[in-house]
Amino acid sequence: MENLTSKQKGILFIILSAFFFALMNALVRLSGDLPSTQKSFFRNAVAMIFAAAALIRQRPEISLDRQDLKGLILRSAFGTIGVLCNYYAIDHLALSDASMLNKMSPFFAIIFSIFILKERATKFQWGAIITAFIGCLFIIKPNPAQMSFFPACIGLAGGISAGAAYTYVRWLGKRGVPGKLIVFFFSAFSCVCVLPYLIFNYHPMTAMQLIYLLLAGLAAAGGQFAITAAYSYAPAAEISIYDYSNVLFAAILGFFLFGQIPDGLSIIGYAIVCAAAIAVFIYNTRSKPSEVK
Repeated sequence: MENLTSKQKGILFIILSAFFFALMNALVRLSGDLPSTQKSFFRNAVAMIFAAAALIRQRPEISLDRQDLKGLILRSAFGTIGVLCNYYAIDHLALSDASMLNKMSPFFAIIFSIFILKERATKFQWGAIITAFIGCLFIIKPNPAQMSFFPACIGLAGGISAGAAYTYVRWLGKRGVPGKLIVFFFSAFSCVCVLPYLIFNYHPMTAMQLIYLLLAGLAAAGGQFAITAAYSYAPAAEISIYDYSNVLFAAILGFFLFGQIPDGLSIIGYAIVCAAAIAVFIYNTRSKPSEVK
């Protein structure tokens, strides 16, 4: 690691994060026929414990005002909706399809940034958003008669919610709220939200199902910390495109674990969305000088 540049370390960590999140999705699917709320609780409970341990160890100075608290609640609410929608999509779609719909979040983050961060989207960015949405339609296949139509719409809703959540993460980061606190607050908030449903509608689990969910939580925690490390080494404009390796990992895991092969329309959709993401990446790299040497 000592011989790598900051950018190379950032790329390494964001690819590692993409793998962890793809593994998390596969483990969630392996846990079987359980409610998304139950899967979400165990996933976030493990992440909450890891984030709490990190906060206790580092003891960062925390000073929150009412606006910070409002931002944490909104980030956590959108994040919880995003996770629940994503898990529903994972259970009803090919892993690669569910992952790509979730990866629409950066494009929706551009839209939410207009309202939350008061940023302006350029004509190029609007073009990329429209292009990505066209690619998304190839994955959703908008035909209500299709068995995959409803879960694909839920998966897209998860991507939209994740886009809002990530925008609030940026908003909180600009206000100096520690990243580990954001992860802890979100994980705790999500657990509290789904706890009533878990208590009154708990589905008994086998030991293997519990192990899969706990491992999914570990993978999620690994993904969270890896992506945090990635963006501490290099700016998003230089490395964010490598996060789309998540779809490749998801396709590989989906094939070997579940025998899933994306259909032709989905593959076309992947190509269009990835092309839009690459175009935005090149645009950002050229318009913003490197922040990390």
